Amino acid sequence: MPCVFPVLSLKALSFASSGHADHKQHTHGWAYTAGVVGSFLVAAAIILTARQAGEMLGWGFQLQQPVFVAILAYLFLVMGLSLFGMFHIGTQFMGAGQALTSGSGVRSSFFTGVLAAVVASPCTAPFMAPALGVALTQSVFVALIIFASLGFGMALPFLALSYSPKLANYMPKPAAWMETLKQILAFPLLATCIWLLWVLGHQSGSTGTAYVLTGALLITFALWLTQFSPQTLGKKLALRGLIVVCLLAAAHLTWQIRSFTGSASNHYENWEPYTPARLQALNQTGKPVFVNLTADWCITCKVNETVAFSSKAFFARAEELGVTLLVGDWTNPDDDIAALLKRYNRSGIPLYMVFQIQSTRSRKYCPNF
Repeated sequence: MPCVFPVLSLKALSFASSGHADHKQHTHGWAYTAGVVGSFLVAAAIILTARQAGEMLGWGFQLQQPVFVAILAYLFLVMGLSLFGMFHIGTQFMGAGQALTSGSGVRSSFFTGVLAAVVASPCTAPFMAPALGVALTQSVFVALIIFASLGFGMALPFLALSYSPKLANYMPKPAAWMETLKQILAFPLLATCIWLLWVLGHQSGSTGTAYVLTGALLITFALWLTQFSPQTLGKKLALRGLIVVCLLAAAHLTWQIRSFTGSASNHYENWEPYTPARLQALNQTGKPVFVNLTADWCITCKVNETVAFSSKAFFARAEELGVTLLVGDWTNPDDDIAALLKRYNRSGIPLYMVFQIQSTRSRKYCPNF
Protein backbone atom coordinates (compact mmCIF):
# COMPACT_ATOMS: atom_id res chain seq x y z
CA MET A 1 0.00 0.00 0.00
CA PRO A 2 1.23 3.54 -0.71
CA CYS A 3 1.03 4.47 2.99
CA VAL A 4 4.17 2.55 3.81
CA PHE A 5 6.36 3.45 0.81
CA PRO A 6 8.08 6.43 2.48
CA VAL A 7 9.03 4.30 5.48
CA LEU A 8 10.36 1.40 3.44
CA SER A 9 12.43 3.79 1.35
CA LEU A 10 14.51 4.47 4.46
CA LYS A 11 15.38 0.81 4.97
CA ALA A 12 15.98 0.31 1.24
CA LEU A 13 18.45 3.15 1.47
CA SER A 14 20.07 1.51 4.48
CA PHE A 15 20.35 -1.86 2.70
CA ALA A 16 21.83 -0.27 -0.39
CA SER A 17 24.49 1.61 1.54
CA SER A 18 25.40 -0.90 4.24
CA GLY A 19 27.10 -3.65 2.27
CA HIS A 20 26.16 -6.12 5.04
CA ALA A 21 26.99 -9.80 4.70
CA ASP A 22 24.08 -12.17 4.08
CA HIS A 23 23.69 -13.19 7.72
CA LYS A 24 23.60 -9.55 8.75
CA GLN A 25 20.84 -8.83 6.25
CA HIS A 26 18.91 -11.84 7.62
CA THR A 27 19.16 -10.35 11.09
CA HIS A 28 17.85 -7.00 9.88
CA GLY A 29 15.02 -8.70 8.03
CA TRP A 30 13.91 -10.54 11.16
CA ALA A 31 14.31 -7.42 13.30
CA TYR A 32 12.05 -5.50 10.90
CA THR A 33 9.56 -8.39 10.94
CA ALA A 34 9.57 -8.43 14.74
CA GLY A 35 8.82 -4.70 14.76
CA VAL A 36 5.86 -5.09 12.41
CA VAL A 37 4.39 -8.17 14.10
CA GLY A 38 4.95 -6.70 17.57
CA SER A 39 3.14 -3.51 16.56
CA PHE A 40 0.19 -5.47 15.19
CA LEU A 41 -0.02 -7.44 18.44
CA VAL A 42 0.13 -4.29 20.57
CA ALA A 43 -2.60 -2.65 18.49
CA ALA A 44 -4.65 -5.85 18.71
CA ALA A 45 -4.25 -5.94 22.48
CA ILE A 46 -5.44 -2.32 22.75
CA ILE A 47 -8.46 -2.91 20.53
CA LEU A 48 -9.39 -6.21 22.20
CA THR A 49 -9.06 -4.66 25.65
CA ALA A 50 -11.27 -1.77 24.58
CA ARG A 51 -13.74 -4.27 23.12
CA GLN A 52 -13.99 -6.02 26.44
CA ALA A 53 -14.60 -2.64 28.09
CA GLY A 54 -17.41 -1.87 25.67
CA GLU A 55 -15.57 0.68 23.54
CA MET A 56 -16.01 0.75 19.75
CA LEU A 57 -12.58 1.19 18.19
CA GLY A 58 -11.70 0.25 14.63
CA TRP A 59 -8.47 -0.39 12.77
CA GLY A 60 -6.78 2.90 11.99
CA PHE A 61 -8.45 4.64 14.95
CA GLN A 62 -5.16 6.31 15.91
CA LEU A 63 -5.38 8.61 12.89
CA GLN A 64 -8.68 9.93 14.23
CA GLN A 65 -6.68 11.67 16.97
CA PRO A 66 -5.30 15.06 15.83
CA VAL A 67 -2.38 14.97 18.29
CA PHE A 68 -1.25 11.61 16.90
CA VAL A 69 -1.52 12.92 13.33
CA ALA A 70 0.58 15.94 14.31
CA ILE A 71 3.26 13.74 15.91
CA LEU A 72 3.46 11.65 12.74
CA ALA A 73 3.84 14.83 10.66
CA TYR A 74 6.69 15.98 12.92
CA LEU A 75 8.34 12.56 12.66
CA PHE A 76 8.32 12.55 8.86
CA LEU A 77 9.52 16.15 8.78
CA VAL A 78 12.49 15.31 11.00
CA MET A 79 13.35 12.26 8.89
CA GLY A 80 13.16 14.36 5.74
CA LEU A 81 15.41 17.06 7.19
CA SER A 82 17.86 14.35 8.24
CA LEU A 83 18.04 12.98 4.70
CA PHE A 84 18.68 16.50 3.41
CA GLY A 85 21.70 16.62 5.75
CA MET A 86 20.41 19.37 8.03
CA PHE A 87 21.63 17.39 11.04
CA HIS A 88 23.29 14.04 11.63
CA ILE A 89 21.47 11.32 13.48
CA GLY A 90 23.03 10.11 16.69
CA THR A 91 25.71 12.79 16.94
CA GLN A 92 23.57 15.71 17.98
CA PHE A 93 21.51 16.57 21.04
CA MET A 94 18.26 15.86 19.24
CA GLY A 95 19.37 12.70 17.48
CA ALA A 96 18.40 10.16 20.11
CA GLY A 97 14.77 9.66 19.16
CA GLN A 98 15.29 9.70 15.44
CA ALA A 99 18.13 7.17 15.75
CA LEU A 100 15.44 4.57 16.46
CA THR A 101 14.64 4.33 12.75
CA SER A 102 17.85 5.61 11.18
CA GLY A 103 21.26 4.04 10.97
CA SER A 104 22.38 0.50 10.23
CA GLY A 105 21.83 -1.22 13.57
CA VAL A 106 19.35 -4.01 14.28
CA ARG A 107 17.43 -1.67 16.59
CA SER A 108 16.81 0.72 13.69
CA SER A 109 15.37 -2.14 11.61
CA PHE A 110 13.05 -3.11 14.46
CA PHE A 111 11.72 0.42 14.93
CA THR A 112 11.38 0.91 11.17
CA GLY A 113 9.03 -2.07 11.29
CA VAL A 114 7.13 -0.39 14.13
CA LEU A 115 6.83 2.84 12.17
CA ALA A 116 5.77 1.02 9.00
CA ALA A 117 2.96 -0.74 10.88
CA VAL A 118 1.76 2.49 12.49
CA VAL A 119 1.69 4.42 9.23
CA ALA A 120 0.25 1.65 7.06
CA SER A 121 -2.48 0.41 9.42
CA PRO A 122 -5.24 2.67 8.03
CA CYS A 123 -4.74 1.06 4.59
CA THR A 124 -6.79 -1.99 5.43
CA ALA A 125 -7.15 -2.87 1.75
CA PRO A 126 -9.88 -5.12 0.33
CA PHE A 127 -8.60 -8.42 1.75
CA MET A 128 -7.48 -7.13 5.13
CA ALA A 129 -10.83 -5.61 6.14
CA PRO A 130 -12.73 -8.94 6.32
CA ALA A 131 -9.80 -10.56 8.14
CA LEU A 132 -9.89 -7.82 10.78
CA GLY A 133 -13.64 -8.14 11.06
CA VAL A 134 -13.31 -11.87 11.69
CA ALA A 135 -10.47 -11.36 14.17
CA LEU A 136 -12.51 -8.99 16.32
CA THR A 137 -15.38 -11.47 16.56
CA GLN A 138 -13.19 -14.37 17.72
CA SER A 139 -11.63 -15.31 21.02
CA VAL A 140 -8.60 -13.33 22.18
CA PHE A 141 -6.22 -16.19 21.29
CA VAL A 142 -7.56 -16.60 17.76
CA ALA A 143 -7.68 -12.83 17.23
CA LEU A 144 -4.02 -12.46 18.22
CA ILE A 145 -3.01 -15.23 15.81
CA ILE A 146 -4.84 -13.44 12.98
CA PHE A 147 -3.24 -10.09 13.82
CA ALA A 148 0.21 -11.71 14.03
CA SER A 149 -0.35 -13.36 10.64
CA LEU A 150 -1.37 -10.03 9.13
CA GLY A 151 1.80 -8.43 10.49
CA PHE A 152 3.97 -11.25 9.18
CA GLY A 153 2.35 -10.96 5.76
CA MET A 154 3.10 -7.25 5.68
CA ALA A 155 6.75 -7.81 6.61
CA LEU A 156 7.28 -10.87 4.37
CA PRO A 157 8.46 -9.08 1.18
CA PHE A 158 11.15 -7.22 3.08
CA LEU A 159 12.13 -10.40 4.94
CA ALA A 160 12.37 -12.29 1.64
CA LEU A 161 14.68 -9.58 0.27
CA SER A 162 17.04 -10.10 3.19
CA TYR A 163 17.21 -13.86 2.40
CA SER A 164 17.68 -13.67 -1.36
CA PRO A 165 21.33 -13.82 -2.42
CA LYS A 166 20.32 -13.26 -6.05
CA LEU A 167 18.49 -10.06 -5.22
CA ALA A 168 21.37 -8.96 -3.01
CA ASN A 169 23.70 -9.25 -6.00
CA TYR A 170 21.64 -6.63 -7.81
CA MET A 171 21.89 -4.17 -4.94
CA PRO A 172 24.03 -1.19 -6.00
CA LYS A 173 27.41 -0.61 -4.43
CA PRO A 174 27.94 2.32 -2.04
CA ALA A 175 29.28 5.42 -3.76
CA ALA A 176 28.84 9.18 -3.99
CA TRP A 177 25.45 8.72 -5.66
CA MET A 178 24.05 7.71 -2.25
CA GLU A 179 23.98 11.33 -1.11
CA THR A 180 21.77 12.29 -4.06
CA LEU A 181 19.54 9.29 -3.42
CA LYS A 182 19.18 10.31 0.22
CA GLN A 183 17.94 13.71 -0.79
CA ILE A 184 15.56 12.27 -3.39
CA LEU A 185 14.03 9.95 -0.78
CA ALA A 186 13.37 12.93 1.48
CA PHE A 187 10.67 14.22 -0.86
CA PRO A 188 8.22 11.31 -0.30
CA LEU A 189 8.58 11.95 3.43
CA LEU A 190 7.73 15.63 3.00
CA ALA A 191 4.83 14.68 0.71
CA THR A 192 3.54 12.48 3.53
CA CYS A 193 3.68 15.53 5.80
CA ILE A 194 1.44 17.39 3.36
CA TRP A 195 -1.08 14.54 3.40
CA LEU A 196 -1.06 14.43 7.21
CA LEU A 197 -1.59 18.20 7.42
CA TRP A 198 -4.52 17.85 5.00
CA VAL A 199 -6.07 15.25 7.29
CA LEU A 200 -5.35 17.44 10.32
CA GLY A 201 -7.06 20.40 8.68
CA HIS A 202 -10.28 18.40 8.47
CA GLN A 203 -9.95 17.41 12.13
CA SER A 204 -8.81 20.64 13.79
CA GLY A 205 -9.52 23.30 11.18
CA SER A 206 -7.15 25.95 9.89
CA THR A 207 -6.30 27.11 13.41
CA GLY A 208 -5.16 23.66 14.48
CA THR A 209 -3.12 23.31 11.29
CA ALA A 210 -1.46 26.68 11.96
CA TYR A 211 -0.56 25.52 15.47
CA VAL A 212 1.09 22.38 14.10
CA LEU A 213 2.94 24.32 11.40
CA THR A 214 4.25 26.61 14.12
CA GLY A 215 5.28 23.55 16.11
CA ALA A 216 7.09 22.23 13.01
CA LEU A 217 8.89 25.56 12.69
CA LEU A 218 10.01 25.39 16.33
CA ILE A 219 11.23 21.81 15.91
CA THR A 220 13.14 22.77 12.77
CA PHE A 221 14.72 25.71 14.60
CA ALA A 222 15.71 23.41 17.48
CA LEU A 223 17.33 20.99 15.05
CA TRP A 224 19.16 23.85 13.34
CA LEU A 225 20.56 24.92 16.72
CA THR A 226 22.15 21.48 17.20
CA GLN A 227 24.82 22.29 14.61
CA PHE A 228 26.44 24.79 16.99
CA SER A 229 29.01 23.62 19.55
CA PRO A 230 29.77 26.39 22.08
CA GLN A 231 33.09 26.09 23.87
CA THR A 232 32.07 27.45 27.26
CA LEU A 233 29.76 25.66 29.71
CA GLY A 234 27.46 28.68 30.05
CA LYS A 235 26.88 28.93 26.32
CA LYS A 236 26.30 25.18 26.07
CA LEU A 237 23.66 25.34 28.81
CA ALA A 238 22.02 28.35 27.18
CA LEU A 239 21.92 26.62 23.80
CA ARG A 240 20.44 23.43 25.21
CA GLY A 241 17.98 25.45 27.25
CA LEU A 242 16.79 27.22 24.10
CA ILE A 243 16.40 23.89 22.33
CA VAL A 244 14.32 22.52 25.22
CA VAL A 245 12.15 25.66 25.27
CA CYS A 246 11.46 25.30 21.53
CA LEU A 247 10.48 21.65 21.92
CA LEU A 248 8.28 22.34 24.94
CA ALA A 249 6.55 25.17 23.06
CA ALA A 250 5.95 22.84 20.09
CA ALA A 251 4.53 20.19 22.45
CA HIS A 252 2.25 22.76 24.08
CA LEU A 253 0.91 23.96 20.73
CA THR A 254 0.35 20.39 19.60
CA TRP A 255 -1.58 19.53 22.76
CA GLN A 256 -3.81 22.59 22.28
CA ILE A 257 -5.15 21.41 18.92
CA ARG A 258 -7.45 19.00 20.77
CA SER A 259 -9.74 21.96 21.51
CA PHE A 260 -10.22 22.89 17.85
CA THR A 261 -12.66 21.30 15.46
CA GLY A 262 -12.74 21.14 11.70
CA SER A 263 -14.97 19.70 9.05
CA ALA A 264 -14.27 16.66 6.92
CA SER A 265 -14.06 16.75 3.14
CA ASN A 266 -16.87 18.79 1.66
CA HIS A 267 -16.95 17.14 -1.76
CA TYR A 268 -20.00 15.00 -1.03
CA GLU A 269 -22.57 17.31 -2.64
CA ASN A 270 -24.44 14.40 -4.23
CA TRP A 271 -24.43 12.33 -1.05
CA GLU A 272 -26.53 12.49 2.07
CA PRO A 273 -24.84 12.20 5.48
CA TYR A 274 -25.30 8.80 7.03
CA THR A 275 -27.36 8.58 10.20
CA PRO A 276 -29.02 5.47 11.63
CA ALA A 277 -32.40 7.23 11.52
CA ARG A 278 -32.02 8.15 7.83
CA LEU A 279 -31.00 4.62 6.85
CA GLN A 280 -33.90 3.13 8.78
CA ALA A 281 -36.35 5.54 7.18
CA LEU A 282 -35.12 4.69 3.68
CA ASN A 283 -35.33 0.97 4.40
CA GLN A 284 -38.93 1.38 5.54
CA THR A 285 -39.87 3.19 2.33
CA GLY A 286 -38.46 0.38 0.22
CA LYS A 287 -35.84 2.48 -1.57
CA PRO A 288 -32.45 0.92 -2.42
CA VAL A 289 -29.56 2.49 -0.51
CA PHE A 290 -25.80 2.60 -1.10
CA VAL A 291 -23.72 3.42 1.99
CA ASN A 292 -20.10 4.56 1.67
CA LEU A 293 -18.06 4.54 4.90
CA THR A 294 -14.91 6.56 4.32
CA ALA A 295 -12.35 8.87 5.96
CA ASP A 296 -9.84 11.46 4.82
CA TRP A 297 -6.97 9.47 6.35
CA CYS A 298 -7.92 6.35 4.39
CA ILE A 299 -5.96 6.46 1.13
CA THR A 300 -7.81 3.43 -0.25
CA CYS A 301 -11.11 5.25 0.35
CA LYS A 302 -9.91 8.37 -1.47
CA VAL A 303 -8.65 6.38 -4.47
CA ASN A 304 -11.93 4.46 -4.74
CA GLU A 305 -13.94 7.68 -4.55
CA THR A 306 -11.83 9.30 -7.24
CA VAL A 307 -11.95 6.30 -9.57
CA ALA A 308 -15.46 4.96 -8.99
CA PHE A 309 -17.68 7.36 -7.05
CA SER A 310 -17.12 10.80 -8.57
CA SER A 311 -18.10 10.51 -12.23
CA LYS A 312 -21.27 11.91 -13.72
CA ALA A 313 -22.09 8.44 -15.04
CA PHE A 314 -22.07 7.04 -11.50
CA PHE A 315 -24.48 9.64 -10.16
CA ALA A 316 -26.67 9.42 -13.26
CA ARG A 317 -26.93 5.65 -12.89
CA ALA A 318 -27.77 5.98 -9.19
CA GLU A 319 -30.52 8.47 -10.01
CA GLU A 320 -31.83 6.24 -12.81
CA LEU A 321 -32.12 3.28 -10.43
CA GLY A 322 -33.54 5.40 -7.64
CA VAL A 323 -30.62 4.63 -5.32
CA THR A 324 -30.10 6.93 -2.34
CA LEU A 325 -26.41 7.59 -1.66
CA LEU A 326 -25.35 7.88 1.98
CA VAL A 327 -21.81 8.72 3.11
CA GLY A 328 -20.45 8.14 6.59
CA ASP A 329 -17.26 10.14 7.14
CA TRP A 330 -15.11 8.57 9.86
CA THR A 331 -12.29 11.12 9.68
CA ASN A 332 -13.20 12.05 13.25
CA PRO A 333 -14.57 9.59 15.83
CA ASP A 334 -18.25 8.87 15.25
CA ASP A 335 -20.18 6.45 17.44
CA ASP A 336 -22.89 5.87 14.82
CA ILE A 337 -20.36 4.76 12.20
CA ALA A 338 -18.48 2.64 14.73
CA ALA A 339 -21.76 0.97 15.70
CA LEU A 340 -22.56 0.23 12.03
CA LEU A 341 -19.14 -1.35 11.52
CA LYS A 342 -19.61 -3.44 14.63
CA ARG A 343 -23.10 -4.48 13.55
CA TYR A 344 -21.71 -6.10 10.42
CA ASN A 345 -18.54 -7.43 12.07
CA ARG A 346 -16.17 -5.01 10.37
CA SER A 347 -13.33 -3.16 12.06
CA GLY A 348 -11.96 -0.97 9.29
CA ILE A 349 -12.80 1.06 6.24
CA PRO A 350 -13.52 1.38 3.38
CA LEU A 351 -16.84 -0.40 3.70
CA TYR A 352 -19.54 -0.25 1.03
CA MET A 353 -23.02 -1.59 1.68
CA VAL A 354 -25.97 -2.00 -0.65
CA PHE A 355 -29.37 -2.37 0.95
CA GLN A 356 -31.55 -3.78 -1.81
CA ILE A 357 -35.21 -3.92 -0.82
CA GLN A 358 -36.96 -6.75 -2.65
CA SER A 359 -40.32 -6.31 -1.00
CA THR A 360 -41.87 -4.92 2.15
CA ARG A 361 -41.28 -8.26 3.86
CA SER A 362 -37.98 -9.35 2.30
CA ARG A 363 -34.82 -7.34 2.63
CA LYS A 364 -31.41 -8.27 1.32
CA TYR A 365 -28.03 -7.00 2.51
CA CYS A 366 -25.10 -7.24 0.10
CA PRO A 367 -21.67 -6.12 1.37
CA ASN A 368 -19.05 -5.22 -1.22
CA PHE A 369 -15.37 -4.59 -0.58
